Amino acid sequence: MTSPDVEAAEQFLAASARVLERRRFERLFRGGDAGPVRDAVAAYRNPDGGFGHALEPDGRCPGSQPLAIDFALRVLLEAGAWDTALADGACGWLAAHAPAGGGAVFVDPSVEGWPHAPWWVPEEGGPPSPICTGLLAGTLHAAAAVKRDGEVGGGPAHPWLSQATELLWSRIDALADVGPYDMRALFWFLDHVPDRDRARAAMEKIGPMIFDAGMVALDPETPGEVHFPLDFAPLPGSLARSLFDQQVIDAGLDHLAAAQQPDGSWTFNWMAWSPVAEWEWRGHMTVEALRLLRANGRC
Repeated sequence: MTSPDVEAAEQFLAASARVLERRRFERLFRGGDAGPVRDAVAAYRNPDGGFGHALEPDGRCPGSQPLAIDFALRVLLEAGAWDTALADGACGWLAAHAPAGGGAVFVDPSVEGWPHAPWWVPEEGGPPSPICTGLLAGTLHAAAAVKRDGEVGGGPAHPWLSQATELLWSRIDALADVGPYDMRALFWFLDHVPDRDRARAAMEKIGPMIFDAGMVALDPETPGEVHFPLDFAPLPGSLARSLFDQQVIDAGLDHLAAAQQPDGSWTFNWMAWSPVAEWEWRGHMTVEALRLLRANGRC
């Protein structure tokens, strides 16, 4: 069983990663406090309550973006650094910029005129994106289930989340013409939405689609921008774990641990369109790889 070199990863982060990733590593692997993670995330916040400024490395604009908001909230959640004021402000931005019918667009038009990945293109008409809506709703539902200060975090669902949840259920009920990133976001939503019976039934219905449409590569050595079982079912409690044999999961974990680079980092398999974005993603992926390996008993 392959294990990662945590010390080498720490050295890479110290040499080449953002303050945010260094603070995350300190919090998750060195017993650091939650406050510095919260402060590092808050540095990317805009006065409108959203997040931008290349927090999500592929969008280099200062303006708030749905993917940057999910990035921020996910970091806060996973580091145990949840901040209700930051989350409420983000939900306020989402509500103010929601398409008709709810949810979130894939890319807000504020990206126009700023450097960004070639796939960061606002969709004509601004329809709700299954990717952003699923990610954000899943993260907010996950946060609401975490107990903080003796109470269930978040209280009643924000109106944006309630509307987004209904939108996602309607999309899942009539799911068609989706890609792997859509499915990963929907699986994240199903892992955390409160109606567990409905979530399990939905997974039984839509889960096999990733095989039918060739969205998942079972061989961890498959090159290119492909999606692996651990992308769809990263944690032992993921609903999508039922779709894969344990041997497949174990092979993926072995490969992930062995994929650590000589400099201590992990990299990614999509296009590196910008040198700065590439290094920022490598820092993020390094913390993510360690976190996933630890959650699966490999670190």
